Amino acid sequence: MVDIHRLRILRSVIGERSIGGAAGALGYTPSAVSQHIAALQRETGLTLVERDGRGITPTEAGVLLARESDGIFDQLARVNGLIAELRDGRLGQLRVNYFASAGATWIPPIVATISREFPDVRLDLRLIELLGDDAARSADIEIYVAGSDREQAASAGSAGHLTRPLVVEPYLAVMPADSTWAQRESLPLRELAEVPWVDNDVARGPCRQALLDACTAVGFAPDFSVETQDYPTAIRFVAAGVGLTVLPRLGTVDLPAGVVAVPIVDPTPTRAIRVRIREDALNNPAAQRFLGLLDQTVTDAQR
Repeated sequence: MVDIHRLRILRSVIGERSIGGAAGALGYTPSAVSQHIAALQRETGLTLVERDGRGITPTEAGVLLARESDGIFDQLARVNGLIAELRDGRLGQLRVNYFASAGATWIPPIVATISREFPDVRLDLRLIELLGDDAARSADIEIYVAGSDREQAASAGSAGHLTRPLVVEPYLAVMPADSTWAQRESLPLRELAEVPWVDNDVARGPCRQALLDACTAVGFAPDFSVETQDYPTAIRFVAAGVGLTVLPRLGTVDLPAGVVAVPIVDPTPTRAIRVRIREDALNNPAAQRFLGLLDQTVTDAQR
C-alpha cells in the first residue's frame, strides 16, 4: 500500500520543484521531506525525483504518480466532509432559517429547485421570528436583517461561520390606488407626517426601528392608528382606506388590486439583509446550490 502522507509530500515537492520549498510549505525540515521521498521510492520501487544541481527534477514516473493522485485527494476531501456531516448528525439534511418577507418571496422557488435537484436531502426550514438564539447557531444557512437580535446571536457564535451581505433594500409607502399621492414617482418622507399610518411590526424589530430612525431624522414620529403583526394584514387595512403603511421592498411584491407602492426619498429608509453560513456546510452541494440560487434571486429582484 502506498503511504498517502508520503504521496502528499511528493506532490508538494514536485509542485515546489525543491525539497526546501516543500519543507517550507508543509512545515517540515528539508531532512524530513528527503527521508519521506526516499521511503516512497523504496515502497514503489520507482525513481520519482532526481538531483539537479542544488535542486531536484521530477522523473516522468514521479509526475505521473503525482498527477494520478489528484483524484485520491479529492475523494479524501469528500470523505472528510462526510465525516463532519455524520459527526454533526446532518447527513442528508439542510437547515435554513429565514425571516417572513424573504420566506414569502425568495425562499419558495429556491426550495422547489433544491427539492427537485436533491431529492434525498431533507430541508428543515424555520421562520426566524419563531426561533430562539440557539437556532441561529444550529442552522446551516440563516438569512436575517442586520441590527436584529439574530445578528447579535450570529456575532456571539461566529466561530465556524461565515457572514456576508446580501442586499440593502429601500422602503416604500403603500397607499390606496385612489390616493392623491398614488401617481407620484416618489414621496419625501416628511410629507407622510400628517397622515395616519398602519403599523406592520408588532414585534418592534429592526425593520420598524430603521423606519422610526429615518422619521426622527426629519423631525416627526409616525401616527400609528392601527397595529398589525404582519405585512399582508397591514396592506389589507390600507386597501380598506384606513391609512398608509411603509414596507421594505420585499413586502411590496405582488400587491393586491387597489393599492400601490411609491418610493420614499429625502431620506430613503433602508434595511440591510445578510446571510450567515456554517463553514462545514460549504462542503454540502445542496448548500452550495442554495446559496447560488439565493444570490441569483436577489440579483434578479434588484433588476
